[in-house]
Amino acid sequence: MPCPFLGSMNQTFLRNYSSVLLKQYGSYCPILSRSFRSLGVDETKCPFIQKNSIISEAPKEMTEDIVESAKPIYQYENFFSKQINAKKNDYSYRVFRKVSRLAAEGAYPQALEGSDNRRVTVWCANDYLGASRHPVVQDAAISAIRSYGTGAGGTRNIAGNSQMTEKLEHEIAKLHKKPAALIFSSCFVANDATLSTLAKILPGCIVYSDAGNHASMIQGIRNSRAPKHIFRHNDPTHLRQLLAESPAGVPKLVVFETVHSMSGAICPLEEMCNIAHEYGALTFVDEVHAVGLYGKHGAGIGEERGVEDHIDIVSGTLGKAYGNVGGYIAGSSLLIDTVRSLAPGFIFTTALPPPILAGSLAAIRLLASEEGRSLRAKHQAIVRYLKLSLLIAGLPQMPSVSHIVPVPITGADKVALVAESLMKRGHYVQAINYPTVARGEERLRFAPGPYHTPGMIDSLVTALIESFHENNINFNQFMINGACRECSMEYKVDIAYEEPYKYPIAV
Repeated sequence: MPCPFLGSMNQTFLRNYSSVLLKQYGSYCPILSRSFRSLGVDETKCPFIQKNSIISEAPKEMTEDIVESAKPIYQYENFFSKQINAKKNDYSYRVFRKVSRLAAEGAYPQALEGSDNRRVTVWCANDYLGASRHPVVQDAAISAIRSYGTGAGGTRNIAGNSQMTEKLEHEIAKLHKKPAALIFSSCFVANDATLSTLAKILPGCIVYSDAGNHASMIQGIRNSRAPKHIFRHNDPTHLRQLLAESPAGVPKLVVFETVHSMSGAICPLEEMCNIAHEYGALTFVDEVHAVGLYGKHGAGIGEERGVEDHIDIVSGTLGKAYGNVGGYIAGSSLLIDTVRSLAPGFIFTTALPPPILAGSLAAIRLLASEEGRSLRAKHQAIVRYLKLSLLIAGLPQMPSVSHIVPVPITGADKVALVAESLMKRGHYVQAINYPTVARGEERLRFAPGPYHTPGMIDSLVTALIESFHENNINFNQFMINGACRECSMEYKVDIAYEEPYKYPIAV
């Protein structure tokens, strides 16, 4: 009986590669497999081979011109090594410090750094109001672990929608005065999934993106493959020019953020929303660095300026001022349901675990309360103290109207050296360089909070001056022996500041 497998092949191919075929596929042949078991692995005893002379070694004249050579293998490790070396050579290589932030009363906002657990003061964490270590938030998370465990058990589609999930989404919608909200595993995922989904499914959608937008929004717009236009950072005039050239009746998304994470700038929110709506666009506004910090209830710049209704889609985070992890969007019920039903970044991601849900819910309610307003007032006071202290010391700072205080130091090598010098003096702040900011716009980014004290800031400013001198970085020294160099007027920084309430910690 002819073999159906070999019979279907080109005869010349069989002559040339019979031995290879037999070794690779012989065990699958019912005749060969029996022969192998009874006679060993000698394929020449195969009854098919014995009866069919077409299968044999290729004649010498057909193989004498074939040169066996090893096929080259791509050197993956060499490639990776070159990539890393390039990052190190231009000082953009990221070094992750071993920093364990402390939560205990009297220790926060300090951390244990390095293998010897040296204490340092942390200046760059986005846990802006210390909500992560607030007893109310901690107790809620611990209680949830005891009741429901540490994990969600899967995606919401598979493992189910917990009551805490629905309570948290209801609380977020209420905070932003929107009909509905949807939570994600992070705000990066929230921005990416929402923008990529909406811009992809809206027919002919055009996206208008602020030049200063966060990487998460840029990624979402790219993933949608929708046509896009970039308008100058926080420039409503340029936005209007671009929208004026857009075709009428076409879906449009205008995408920007309120508080810029690296410069501290705050956008002209109302004007930009009004321009977008004038041309029939939906507004997607990232309030990640504003939620919890601005507005009577901590809903962000939209609430503070009374223009929440101008925002069609607001995105926020549970991982900064609210001290947990996760992201969210809020908007109309139909829009939220559309993203819930169509966004892969939501559908196929494991749900937030119970302690995060409970902790986030407690943090939102805390910061919407009178205590939250008190924390925000103390936060702003200590931010003003740092800005004024830098000014008096003559140290450079970028103009910022928010809680973010950037100190520019040009050159990735220089900013890294200053950060290292500060660490030696007990102050941890991460150097910011490319690709977070453009080359030549490197900086240190300070984020003081209500638990930093004027004494801590005085120590930081002294350390900064010493670090600048140590690394030969020039700055305008306005103060000489405590007085202005120009008029000899003595400066004293007086600012209203109260120590935050000391919460009892259960032992």
